[in-house]
Amino acid sequence: MADQTLRLPASFEEAIRPYERELMRFVLRMSGNRDDALELFQETCLRAYRAYPRVSNVEGIRPWLYRIATNLCRNFARDKARRTRVIVDASVNHREPAAPGTDARHDLAAVRTLIAALPYKQREALTMRKVAGLGYGQIAQALGCSVEGARANVSQAIRKLRAEWNRL
Repeated sequence: MADQTLRLPASFEEAIRPYERELMRFVLRMSGNRDDALELFQETCLRAYRAYPRVSNVEGIRPWLYRIATNLCRNFARDKARRTRVIVDASVNHREPAAPGTDARHDLAAVRTLIAALPYKQREALTMRKVAGLGYGQIAQALGCSVEGARANVSQAIRKLRAEWNRL
């Protein structure tokens, strides 16, 4: 009987190639800025490349990459918040989101605004689930929490989005 064990690809490039596009989309969604996303994607690849010789589980490559990207995005957002002090003046250029259904572009902008306002872990879990299509086990592995915690974060994010959407 032939050996049924899955083996890691010999090269890092072979291992990461199937996940490059979705990983780039993920960091773009998390950062909200193409330049920042490119930087975060490159740093994710660099860190993964350095650690690749120590990877032993072929099924764990995808969540492992997401964990690296998630940690980088989290650190980036925290550092950016420390560097940037935002002062909002409600009287200057403040525009309320459009009512649901008025214009698809306004609806999309409103949804993005609502997602951006979610707590970071909920936003990460929701993005991994709905945009990247990761399973709850993979999300849990990437976020360093239990499967139940991953489910709870996605569920809470959806519940908050629905509640906020209904208020618009």
